[in-house]
Amino acid sequence: MSALEQLANQFFASLPGGASQGVPNASLVQSLDRGRVPSTSTSVPSTANVLTQERPKASPFDTSRLNSDALIVDLPEYDPSVLLASPNSPESGLRQAQRPSPGGHPAPTGSSALTQQPHSVPVNDSLAAVLQSILGESRAPGSVASANTGQNAYYFLDHPPPGQAQHTQQPQQATPVLQPASGFDVHAIRRDFPILAERVNGKPLVWFDNAATTHKPQSVIDRVSYFYAHENSNIHRAAHELAARATDAYEGARNKVTRFIGAASADEIVFVRGTTEAINLVANTFGRQHIGAGDEIIVSNLEHHANIVPWQLLAQSVGAKLRVIPVDDSGQIRLDEYARLLNPRTKLVSITQVSNALGTITPVAEVIAMAHAVGARVLVDGAQSVSHMRVNVRALDADFFVFSGHKIFGPTGIGVLYGKQELLNSLPPWQGGGNMIEDVTFEKTVFHPAPARFEAGTGNIADAVGLGAALDYVERIGIEQIGRYEHDLLVYATQGLQSIPGLRLIGTADHKASVISFVLKGYSTSEVGTALNKEGVAVRSGHHCAQPILRRFGVETTVRPSLAFYNTYEEIDLLVDTVKRLASKAGS
Repeated sequence: MSALEQLANQFFASLPGGASQGVPNASLVQSLDRGRVPSTSTSVPSTANVLTQERPKASPFDTSRLNSDALIVDLPEYDPSVLLASPNSPESGLRQAQRPSPGGHPAPTGSSALTQQPHSVPVNDSLAAVLQSILGESRAPGSVASANTGQNAYYFLDHPPPGQAQHTQQPQQATPVLQPASGFDVHAIRRDFPILAERVNGKPLVWFDNAATTHKPQSVIDRVSYFYAHENSNIHRAAHELAARATDAYEGARNKVTRFIGAASADEIVFVRGTTEAINLVANTFGRQHIGAGDEIIVSNLEHHANIVPWQLLAQSVGAKLRVIPVDDSGQIRLDEYARLLNPRTKLVSITQVSNALGTITPVAEVIAMAHAVGARVLVDGAQSVSHMRVNVRALDADFFVFSGHKIFGPTGIGVLYGKQELLNSLPPWQGGGNMIEDVTFEKTVFHPAPARFEAGTGNIADAVGLGAALDYVERIGIEQIGRYEHDLLVYATQGLQSIPGLRLIGTADHKASVISFVLKGYSTSEVGTALNKEGVAVRSGHHCAQPILRRFGVETTVRPSLAFYNTYEEIDLLVDTVKRLASKAGS
């Protein structure tokens, strides 16, 4: 190479994105050879975290080259006080004093139940203390709170059921661990989500509708775009290059899900459209095979309609009975009443891990152990839990576990059914078509084992790959880091809202995750939602596809702000101030 060529190459290499040509607006792809799958960066610093199990390597998608994702690599240690509004921002001194401060010491200008909690490792009792001191809640006998063992319980950590050792074994051939940074800067994280720069009614978008759907980081958007630009093909059964790339990407995403939820094998992971389809799949395979006339199915009063209606349809079809676990006045299930429902006729228990309407975290480990004691199988609806806490399906001993990609910063139209391998292979197919068969004649069909037998036809390949990228992103930050920060936000928001005259909180269980429901005297929930929307604040107002639990508390609808790790204290202040103004108008 001549000296002139060397100088030219150095000049073009110094330009933003280098000298290569790639997918527009995707800095990652610009520096890759066309057709080559991006590789994982190993430059992220590793820190030991004794609170978690070993995490797998992030992904074969090199997120370190993304401008926004790169911000996460060298993030400062988490300190809630640095998330305060700038000194020039208009804000009440009272709430400024109530925000968490380093080490849990009271802020200089005030004190509260919140600031007296240790925020380096926030305990789940902080929310309980706020609720009990303010609302004077009493727990019914047999509720979860009354059965507290006195041990520290963090909803964002994984705990085995009593007497059961925690499973720490990872799937074979697990890739090396990629630890997150020691903390995170919420403002750096927000830059990873392009939609958060949107404006609504001339105001910055504040997204408090995360229980409905979450937004997507740029790395997920880029990964899906890269698939269509470089890997798009049907999977399996082809000798050409693009089929191999697409198959590798699709099955790679399945492996990521396996590791993320602690499954034993990728053969236990079935891709579906979402949580609703996953529950219907189980109802129409396991249900029709094992549940008959006189048998019983148990759900809780907290369930989303998607975890009620499929079981109603099955029960009506086969002559089974649907039984319901009641809740106490805080919105937590009654384990004593659940124990009375269990009997030898119980064939299936289907329960949410986190209520989409109230945010209640249910004691699923105990629910599963009690069901197994009478020979029943258990399905856990994890749609609202996977984005907030570590899930290990083997530690829980769940028979089935279901969730949706769009609830955990992934694309819509993709979800997951986990089932124990021997159980899945014992079930009949749900739908018939290509991809799920080994041999077809006009006399009979031989089906593949799971998961292929449940993935008939051409699946949502690109969005499965996008889900894998979303799980990579969450692992980069660390689900425990996310849980701690969101817990602080939840306590802060709860304290701010409960102080508003005429506001009633619906669902005040000690153990909650990132969801608040309320009603405001003098206003319909839609009026509150409309007023918030004028300020750029998006909340859900309605029945949240959970009418039975709302009616348990005497309401038809609520206003439901729901939090994610890209939300800030300043956004909560805007929510509280807007609702407070409405309340003052109603009282004047």
